[in-house]
Amino acid sequence: MLFPVRCFTCGAPIGHLWEEYVRRVQAGEDPGKVLDELGVKRYCCRRMFLSHVDIVKQVLYFPKIS
Repeated sequence: MLFPVRCFTCGAPIGHLWEEYVRRVQAGEDPGKVLDELGVKRYCCRRMFLSHVDIVKQVLYFPKIS
């Protein structure tokens, strides 16, 4: 749902890089090169970016259960 603030495995802060990553990938850049330029070197942190599925906008359509 929401992108995590820290990597689940190593605990490195990565949340501040998410918006820049999404903006550049949607502009057509290669995700691997974007991660390299943002300084994300560990494979555990890289998998957080590459495997994240942003479904927040889809969840908002469902009514709140009281």
